[in-house]
Parts: sequence; C-alpha cells; structure tokens
Amino acid sequence: MCFFCRHLSVVLLLSTLLPSFALCAEEATATGLNRGQKTLLLNVGSTAAVIGWGVLNWDYFSRAPSRGDEGWFGSETASGGADKLGHAYTSYLLSHSFSSIYRAWGYATAEASRYGCYSALGVTGIMELGDAFSANYGFSYEDMLMNLVGAGFGFLTETCPALGRKVDFRWEYRPDLGNLEGDFVTDYEHSKYLLAVKAAGFNALPGWLKPFEVHFGYYVRSAHSVAQNGRLRTLYTALGINLTRLLRPYCETRFFDYFQMPYIYLALEHDVD
Repeated sequence: MCFFCRHLSVVLLLSTLLPSFALCAEEATATGLNRGQKTLLLNVGSTAAVIGWGVLNWDYFSRAPSRGDEGWFGSETASGGADKLGHAYTSYLLSHSFSSIYRAWGYATAEASRYGCYSALGVTGIMELGDAFSANYGFSYEDMLMNLVGAGFGFLTETCPALGRKVDFRWEYRPDLGNLEGDFVTDYEHSKYLLAVKAAGFNALPGWLKPFEVHFGYYVRSAHSVAQNGRLRTLYTALGINLTRLLRPYCETRFFDYFQMPYIYLALEHDVD
C-alpha cells in the first residue's frame, strides 16, 4: 500500500478511535484525573493504536531500521508527490482533531492548538519510526518534513483566526462510478488536494461574493501511454462554492472545511508533464 493510502488509513482509524479515547478520558474524570492526565491517556491510546495497526498490517518491527529515498514531486516517483500532500493533509487534519478535543477539556485556544500540533507530529512521527523497521518501507525524511508542514499549518490556521477564516486545506475524492469494488482508501488515482481561499474570510469584499472561493489544487494520475511511463501531474485553479457557509442556516458542520465536494467548481488546469 502506498504511503498516501496508509496515511488515509490512519486518518480513518483515528477518526474512529479518537472520540472513543476522548470519551474514556472523560469517564476517567470521575475517578479524579485532571486534563493533563486525560491528555496523556489520549496520546498513549492513539500511539498504541497506530503501533498495533502497523504491526498487524505494515510489518512494523520486522527488520533492522533502514531509510527510504522517495523523492518529492517528480513524475518518476511512486505517486508524483500525491503521497507528500497526503502526509501534510493527514497531519493538518490530526492537528485540528486533537486541538478540538483539548479545547473541549478546557485548554485555551493557543495552548490547545499547540498541543494539537504536538500530538499530530507524535502520531505521524511514530508512523515514520515504524516505517524504519518495516520490510516494505523505511524511514523517509521527506515524509516527516511534510508531516511538520501539515501540523504547522494546522497550528497557524487555529492560532491566527484571520488566516483560518480565509484558507482551508482540503482533500477531494471522486470515485470511478463504473468500478466501485476497490477500497477508496487506496484509490489515490481519484483524489485531489487543494487550498481553498474563501471570500467569506475577507471583510472588505461585498456580500454577493461571500459564498464563493478560489481553489489552488494538485493531483496526479497514472500515465497510460507508451510515451509517458511515469505520473501525469496537474496543477489547477478553480472557482468554487463555500458549502460550509451555504449550509450554516440549516446545520453547523465543518466537514466541508476538510473535504471538497466534487463537481461544484469550475477549474482551469495546467498539465505539468
């Protein structure tokens, strides 16, 4: 399984387990645990989940440590850089997820955001450490740097509210409707990453512009021709709709701050290859 896919696996795993860990920590409050002890319990549980999953599925600790040389965004790399953006997105999402729990436990916004960043780096760092001892992977400094970028951006968007109101980091998934038998977690051929700049975050703009946003995205597809035997990389700019804002009168959700709905934007693309 590619690095991108495995990080999405971790997102899904922890998105399922984090609420459970948090609930266990809340229940532990009745026994006298303070918020610091609950934070420790949450991080130990998350780390144990990643290590356990890695041992069962990714051959963690099956060999002596080694280092992998993956490259960055070249067309000849395994994923054309999609895996690197996957690392950044995963760390960004985990940073926000942890910090939201910490805020609910009474931490101030700056403190919760800082601890959320640390927790995200801890979880993704444990993954890289496990990779170093895996027969199929190896430690990648490129991946760890992108983990740092994602967690750092998550921290910035929470501690600088003006930035958080203006910019989202999102993942888009548009499946092949003619072939739904595969695992969408491993289907990076139909994924995109993007930064969404939201007009709603700019007070100086007129009201009629507020539902709109501009996307700056990147995606990679397999090359199927003989002449192109690597990855086809595409940069794009798009005009989209801010679903979070449009849905606010009906429901409060931040889901669309992290997931980009397909088919609701107009894109101008540039093929890198």
